[in-house]
Amino acid sequence: MSTDPSALEREMEETRQRLAGTIDQLLHRASPKTVASRQAWSIKAHYVDPATGQPRTDNILKTVGTVVGVAAAILVVRRLTA
Repeated sequence: MSTDPSALEREMEETRQRLAGTIDQLLHRASPKTVASRQAWSIKAHYVDPATGQPRTDNILKTVGTVVGVAAAILVVRRLTA
């Protein structure tokens, strides 16, 4: 580290620039639009293979089975309490 005032100013300006870039990256990553896009991509990747574009039938069938099971359980509980 130098004691030259101009060198210190230059180092401070470089540090400010790096911090500004980091803050911009963090703001982009945390923006609601970016977060929603990342989540949508994640969900799509769960049901469609990104490499081939083919549907992942095993994951689709698991989800459908879960939805049908929950719906059936709700119907049974309603009938028993009615």
